[in-house]
Amino acid sequence: MTKTIFISLPVADLAASTAFYKALGFEQNARFSDGTSACMTWSESIQVMLISHAKWRTFTQRPFPPAGTAGLMLSLALDSREAVDAMNRAAAAHGGQADANPAEDFGFMYSRDLADPDGHLWAALWMNPAAMPAHA
Repeated sequence: MTKTIFISLPVADLAASTAFYKALGFEQNARFSDGTSACMTWSESIQVMLISHAKWRTFTQRPFPPAGTAGLMLSLALDSREAVDAMNRAAAAHGGQADANPAEDFGFMYSRDLADPDGHLWAALWMNPAAMPAHA
């Protein structure tokens, strides 16, 4: 198997979260999905496992983070500024939050953060390394 990252996220409503991630451009991998989890493919090597709270409890008894807190933010590189904006619009239209933090525009890099329905943070970003200043 190729080196792959599986990001596991506990979700309160598996169907709603699956629909949310599909709206952002992820594809569901039926091979790794069932009634308790949904494997959402971002790329050949990046998979997001949406896991119901009940199933999550079979992995760990650690408490769920309080609503409105964040332990991490994951970033997704996109092909254009327009794609970053479109992902934020899709997040807002499908139960998530667009612009969970202020947008950042450095000219060579543009990012807008969003939150899924459970509050998991994602940074949608576009970068043009050729335009990056030497000191950055």
